[in-house]
Amino acid sequence: MVFRKPPDGGWGWVIVVVSFFTQFLCYGSPLAVGVLYVEWLDAFGEGKGKTAWVGSLANGIGLLASPVCSICVSSFGARPVAIFSGFMVAGGLMMSSFAPNIYFLYISYGIVVGLGCGLLYTATVTITCHYFDKRRGLALGLISTGSSVGLFIYAALQRELIDLYGLDGCLLIVGALSLNILACGSLMRPLESPDSPPPEKTCVDKVPDQYFVYHEKEKTVEENISILEKGYIDEKCANNMPDYKQDSILNKNVLSSINVNEKDSYKKKVVEQTNFCKQLAKRKWQLYLNYWEETMVLFKNKVFSALFVAILLFDIGGFPPSLLMEDVARSANINEDDYHVPLISIIGIMTAVGKLTLGILADFKWVNTLYLYVTTLLMTGVALFAIPFAKSYLTLAMLSGILGFLTGNWSIFPYVTTKTVGIEKLTHAYGILMFFAGLGNSLGPPIVGWFYDWTQEYDTAFYFSGFCVLLGGFLLLLAALPCWNACANQSSKLPPNTYSYKVASSA
Repeated sequence: MVFRKPPDGGWGWVIVVVSFFTQFLCYGSPLAVGVLYVEWLDAFGEGKGKTAWVGSLANGIGLLASPVCSICVSSFGARPVAIFSGFMVAGGLMMSSFAPNIYFLYISYGIVVGLGCGLLYTATVTITCHYFDKRRGLALGLISTGSSVGLFIYAALQRELIDLYGLDGCLLIVGALSLNILACGSLMRPLESPDSPPPEKTCVDKVPDQYFVYHEKEKTVEENISILEKGYIDEKCANNMPDYKQDSILNKNVLSSINVNEKDSYKKKVVEQTNFCKQLAKRKWQLYLNYWEETMVLFKNKVFSALFVAILLFDIGGFPPSLLMEDVARSANINEDDYHVPLISIIGIMTAVGKLTLGILADFKWVNTLYLYVTTLLMTGVALFAIPFAKSYLTLAMLSGILGFLTGNWSIFPYVTTKTVGIEKLTHAYGILMFFAGLGNSLGPPIVGWFYDWTQEYDTAFYFSGFCVLLGGFLLLLAALPCWNACANQSSKLPPNTYSYKVASSA
């Protein structure tokens, strides 16, 4: 498919608006799942670790399935995927209102809603990148704030709906609101060139017709024989030559010749089709080997390997506060009358501010985005260590705002990945990193919940979370130090007879 040059405006701003509202509608409830988490604890009476799986799956499964989501958008386009995913999110939320137990929520809310969100995220980012080039950073920053604004609004909205209509009514109404994604998806017009050539055929479409034995052979051997016999008899009747003995001999000759020709033709076509299938399988296997070779080359890059560990540890430790902060406040015996704004709403609005602020900083040439990202990791680790010392709503609100702002480092993560591996390997590397980010999102809240079930307090859990984030930040900082590149350059200048270990690959 051939695309026009990105217009950096025009209909692109409509794409930005609908993508913003798409992320707002699909991610509002999953990111504000902390409000539902408290209700599910009371409704089903399960442990905190087991109940936390619902929210962690909803936020992690989309990232885990990011390679599949990318394939779907590439194959079918952003508009069909967005419309289909809108049905998934709305249907999953509505089904969750009828959940008889926590295991049903794992499927309806965790997997169905989570996978729908992952597909919608990929569709919105892809269609926005098609419409913007010079202003791509601004456009991506604007649409990414949709999820943060959704978190801010849905936290208060879901709490109000639960008070008015109960947990089941809340999920039904939120699911009905998600149907507006269908209207947003219908406006995601693909940026195709009007005079573009027809799409190139796939490998299977390019196969000559002679390989498709079963499609070409529409009539059986018996049908062909009967047609020939009928034509021959009609011809004899027209010539008034009723020689039955001669007819019998000729029919036998026709039958034998047709059978021999059909058998030879059939065997030849089977051999040709078999050879084609072997070559196709060999080609697919070679593509699979090439993929793994490129993956191994990526992991030879010291900074990329450290980045992969850092994103995994960051999501294990940094994601639980957005899910568990409401329960942390309840466990600290904070009076609900002191709640001026839900803590999750504070995290949401500050995440939006952080995404915009960090995205603007990343555009300055004098800012090293890798060091900026490392700084956010280290500060997040310190803030997590401070949560056990917060015993009032004010201190928890301040820490929620700080953590929300620092979580906005998601907006600069694509910049960091590009600087690390280069633009030509960005898609491959980003897919790998998003997979491990989803793994961290899925594991983080249950681990924190298990710590609580084990110790009956959140202090140890957040010490563990802070340690994970700090460890990832220090490993990435160590790998990013410029001294490694200096050592690598010195080793490349040594005489041929001098042996040295090259301790780093250039990022």
